[in-house]
Amino acid sequence: MKKYCSLDEKIFIAGGNGMVGSAIFRKLKSFGYGKERNGGVIYKPSSKELNLLNYQEVDDWFRVHKPTIVIIAAAKVGGIVANSRHPTEFILNNLKIQTNTIELAWKHKVKRLLFLGSSCIYPKFAKQPIKEDYLLAGSLEPTNQWYAVAKIAGLKLCQALRIEYGFDVISLMPTNLYGPRDNYHPENSHVMAALIKKFSDASYQNLPKVECWGTGTPLREFMHVDDLADASLYVLENWDPNDANSPKDENGDKLYFLNVGTGIDISIKKLAYKIAKYSNFEGEIIWDSSKPDGTPRKQLDVSKIKSLGWESNINLDEGIKMTIKKYKEEHFKL
Repeated sequence: MKKYCSLDEKIFIAGGNGMVGSAIFRKLKSFGYGKERNGGVIYKPSSKELNLLNYQEVDDWFRVHKPTIVIIAAAKVGGIVANSRHPTEFILNNLKIQTNTIELAWKHKVKRLLFLGSSCIYPKFAKQPIKEDYLLAGSLEPTNQWYAVAKIAGLKLCQALRIEYGFDVISLMPTNLYGPRDNYHPENSHVMAALIKKFSDASYQNLPKVECWGTGTPLREFMHVDDLADASLYVLENWDPNDANSPKDENGDKLYFLNVGTGIDISIKKLAYKIAKYSNFEGEIIWDSSKPDGTPRKQLDVSKIKSLGWESNINLDEGIKMTIKKYKEEHFKL
């Protein structure tokens, strides 16, 4: 099988110090990328070293470092509260991060680019499981529409550059992620991190009860971030949308982005009880139904990426146990 990148690449991971970027960095290193003996290098500048919101700064950085592969894992992310309170930041900052990096990668003739989106690009009431074809088939979930619109714009910019200019750009739309370096902020975190923090903290402090948002009925799919890192490297090395055997949409046309996930969902209520169990929390769980539930169900159809030969490997229970263990090590004096 032809490989579309090699160990001597100069790889730029935008957002390389975040949860997703750091997982991709670890995966690349484990496969021999970024090693001097192989002639490769991996750049993962911090936001202080490179402000992706500043076009000129990004342009200058590309001119100096000349990366051959670019992976966009940088984004302003957050949960329902953060999206609701700061809609301007979520759409404007993400648009700037994406367009600056994608446009300048193209202008500086980068060999290959991977753009990472999000499953929130799909309609709130999309048919389940969600196929790539369902993009723009309905209205978005209002609580994260600002972030979703930015991600759709990034995805379409990538598609346009490939169609019009032949720029070698591919995109993945991951499901909900969790794992090392997740954001455990009490208001800005996503549901998995929020629940891990709540139950781990409550267990450590011997609290009698934990309050969870919503009814617990929505169904969500969760994937360990190390699986996304594995998928990212796999498609970088092996996927060419122009290949005759590459996955197609329902009309037989080329697909320029692929879903990536486990293809298995779970109710938030079952997830909460699972996390409570593995956190050793034995108190009462209270559900505040006055808080929003968000999209009722969001399960990805991952048959297209499976047809390329990739599928997730980390079981949800094992992933949660690993993540709770890491959280406790980092936040408690054990």
